[in-house]
Formats: sequence, C-alpha cells, structure tokens
Amino acid sequence: MPLPPRWVRRTVLAPAVVLLAVVLVTTLPAWLLLAAAASPLVPGWLRPLRLLWIGTAYLVWDAAAVLALGALWIASGFGWRKRSPAFQRAHYRLAGWFLAVLFRHARWALRLRIAVVGTDPDTALPGRPELVLCRHAGPGNSFILIHALVNWFAREPRIVLKESLQWDPAIDVLLNRLPNRFLAPRPQPGESVTDQIRHLATGLDADDAFVIFPEGGNFTPRRRLRAIDRLRSRGLESMALRAEAMRHVLAPQPGGMLAALDAAPDAGVIFVAHTGLDRMLTVADVWRELPMDKRIVMRFWSVPPEEIPAGRQDRIDWLYDWWARIDEWIAANRDEPGEWITADPDGPDGA
Repeated sequence: MPLPPRWVRRTVLAPAVVLLAVVLVTTLPAWLLLAAAASPLVPGWLRPLRLLWIGTAYLVWDAAAVLALGALWIASGFGWRKRSPAFQRAHYRLAGWFLAVLFRHARWALRLRIAVVGTDPDTALPGRPELVLCRHAGPGNSFILIHALVNWFAREPRIVLKESLQWDPAIDVLLNRLPNRFLAPRPQPGESVTDQIRHLATGLDADDAFVIFPEGGNFTPRRRLRAIDRLRSRGLESMALRAEAMRHVLAPQPGGMLAALDAAPDAGVIFVAHTGLDRMLTVADVWRELPMDKRIVMRFWSVPPEEIPAGRQDRIDWLYDWWARIDEWIAANRDEPGEWITADPDGPDGA
C-alpha cells in the first residue's frame, strides 16, 4: 500500500491514533474481562491478556509521543526553531525517555532479559562518531538497538529506515524532525539511495551514531534465497557463493556502507549482531511466542578507522568477512540457555 502524503499522515493518522488510544483506555475494563475469559481457552499462560497489554501499551505510548511532539512543535514557535540545536537535543531526550518507557513495559509483559557482550560503543571510540552496521531481524531488535544507543551509550543516532515505517505517527513525526532518512522501495528519479546515505553520514559529531542495516530487510529463508539469486543475476558468482555459506543472515548490500565510509572517513565502525527475537516479525509471531521468557543477546564488535580497508573491493570483501563472522556467532548463540542476570532495569543485564 502506498504511503499517504505527509499532510494526510499529520491531519488524519496522528489524530486517529490519539482518538483510538482514548477509546481503548476508556473501554479497557471490558477488554480485560474478555481477554481474561478467553485465556483458559487458548494455550500459553495468559496469552490474550498479555497481547492486550502489549497492544494497549504501544498504542498509548504512540499517542502520548504524538501529543508530546505536538507540544514541542508549539514550543519551537510552531515549527520555526524545531531544527535548532536546542530543540534537536530536546527531541533526542524525548526519544530516549519514550524508548525507556516502552522498553520497561516490554521487559515486564514479555519477560525479556537483555545481555550486551563485546565492545561498549560508548567507550570503544571516545570522541569519534560511529557507523553502526546491524543485522536486520525484526522491529523488536531494532527498537532495542536504538534504545541502547540513546539511553545506555549516550549516542545520537542517524538512522536509515524503510519508508513504510512512517505509517506509525510517532516514528513518522519524531524521526522526520531529526537527521534520518526514510528510503522508498523505488526512489524517485534523481534520488540515488547512496547519495541520500552519503548526505546523511556527512558531518557526524563525536556523539553521533550512523545506523544502517546492510541486509535491507528482515531475514527470512525466502529473502535469503532471493538475495543469492540477485547476486547471480548480476554475475557476482563469488559473492553468491559466500552468501550461500551464510545460513542465518541475508547477503549484505555494500552500497550504503561504502557511501557512509566515504562521507565519514574519521568514524569507527561498530558491527552488531543479536539473537532472541529472530522470529518476532508479525503479530502472529508475537501471539505464538507468548509468554516469551527470552534472553536477548546483543554482540558489539569495534573496528577503529585505521583498520578499515581503503579500496572499494577490499571494503566489500571486508563487509562479507564480517557478515560471515556474524552468521557464525548467531549459529553459536541462537536461543542460548543461561542464567538470568539481574541488573539495573534501565541498562543491560550483563553477559
């Protein structure tokens, strides 16, 4: 479905989310009774109640974010100063607070535990920007990554995202006010994706983190095969063979990484892998997995600028080497059992 124009999203979708949240909250007792009555009839402990809580929490979170962003818009002179440094910082702080709230609800409702292992992005490259190259495996993992960068590691992300995410009003309004790029599946003539990425990665500050997902979409077995077929159709047989050897990731698309490296030569690179929410791509997946009781493991690797290859083909081979390493790590750590480690609720649980 094509994305509606911005004015429609602002005047129709955003108010509709707020109205829907009000209706849901005012009728919540009835929904809770229905969910409680249905819970004994379906497998899984309190599955309907948990799904209702997750859906309600997210809708109220989205509506509250839209209202807070509206207040910031008014405070900025009805949008006049929304791009000023002070209001950019205010938007990052607001994003961090709302992500922390959402994260707390998810941890409680889904019984999740987070472990971060490897490099700490906040200390690996002090005083340098970072290019964060992350495996793509569902919206849950993406939310956790941005939450970690903002709230645990004090970074200001610049993110390359899919255009379809603008269907969510809070994401649409907030991320369009900050330096991010929503990429359409078919860019308009003259709008090169690599040029947009290069522009976004230009002028990174010491506390910036440029986030990109080189796979271009969530991993599924079918997408993995399609990615391999595309490489072969372009005559890239050696890359197709390397992609075939990777079982848990899609073949990375190097164009965005190459553009970002050219635009930010002083930046280090952080590679990120994660396991635990790999199969959580749809509402049906959430329903099937409830209650999750999962341990999510995020692995960070740091590469300083002086260790990044200089040549184009060397950088492509280097990216594939790292993606093979990520694939091996996922194979070794997927659904890894382990003791829960209690920690500060605002931070990772440890490794």
